[in-house]
Amino acid sequence: MILVTGATGTIGRALVEELRSHGAGPVRALTRDAARASFPEGVETVRGDLADAGSVKPALEGVRSLFFIPGLGEPGSDAEVLGAAREAGVEHVVLVSSITVRTHPHLGPAARHAAGEQLLQDSGMAWTVLRPTQFASNALWWAASIRERNPVRVAYPDVGLPTIHPADIASVARAALTDTRHRGRTYALTGPERVTARQQVAALSAALGREVAVAGIGREEAQREMAAYLGDEVADAVLDVTGGDVNEELLRVRDTVAQVTGSPARPFHRWAAENAAAFR
Repeated sequence: MILVTGATGTIGRALVEELRSHGAGPVRALTRDAARASFPEGVETVRGDLADAGSVKPALEGVRSLFFIPGLGEPGSDAEVLGAAREAGVEHVVLVSSITVRTHPHLGPAARHAAGEQLLQDSGMAWTVLRPTQFASNALWWAASIRERNPVRVAYPDVGLPTIHPADIASVARAALTDTRHRGRTYALTGPERVTARQQVAALSAALGREVAVAGIGREEAQREMAAYLGDEVADAVLDVTGGDVNEELLRVRDTVAQVTGSPARPFHRWAAENAAAFR
């Protein structure tokens, strides 16, 4: 049995569908609202909240492989969930971390990701760590502005990052969950090319069939706007890794997705076309 946590998220939903389409065996999807969740036929839906390890314990019964996104609960809850997984007999955990553990270890969010990796590696269970770069789905932060036909306000509009489609993270996770050769490995994951915020907006314009404007703004102004929903520390970290403090390791395009899955990473314009409805 494979348990997918965060099963209604951008990675989790794609992973559940991949596991079923590839005949990976029994799949269980964890969600906080099982009554409203919709998954492919044959997927067992269970209720649980990663902020409450006790609520997750029933979902771990009979599970041998676990897909886990840490940091979704209160401080200490990750350790409790992993401890419950070990006690339940889970053999292998695929954990989603961040490429910033490698590129920006001094940042607070990166340090927390690193701590999560270490927690898993010290757990006694087999592990695989995925370190993706910026998600294509982060463009959803602009959805309200685009729907209201306002310019997309962004700092560093011409800095290009190898943005990754969440479905590619899911594809690598599926491979790791179903093939023991990936155990004990850490994978840095990127998209197939660097793409700037301005180019992302152009791809969304093409998908929508109308022009969307970009307004470049200063870091201080961007920080104020982002801090309102991310908090100061995370807003500063995001601004560093999207243009304020980039380095060659962060900007490097990797072919890990193709190496692991046998299929090339999806370009941003594909994500834009698939998700255009969110911007209309």
